[in-house]
Amino acid sequence: MSDENKTIHVTCPCCDAMLTIDPTLAVVLDHKMPVKPQVVVNMQDALNQVKGEAGRRDEKYKQLAEAEKNKSKVLEAQFQELFKKAKDEPLTKPLKDIDLD
Repeated sequence: MSDENKTIHVTCPCCDAMLTIDPTLAVVLDHKMPVKPQVVVNMQDALNQVKGEAGRRDEKYKQLAEAEKNKSKVLEAQFQELFKKAKDEPLTKPLKDIDLD
């Protein structure tokens, strides 16, 4: 399989649908909606479901916190690269419209 034929599988952060993306065409090729959970029949099942949601919520928070840490590292690297470029470019006086006459 060549690099041009590879697809990317991503989970949508809004609806948790599985997206298949073609990076060369920059389009979504396929999407699969998540399976909806069944309706809770009794109170014990409802209680277990609420307790399980707390764990999933904590896991989601940890994922978001880790993504935020990586975001700051990426932004810092981009800033350093642009700072190096700005440092290497010669300083020139900006042209004004009146200077063009």
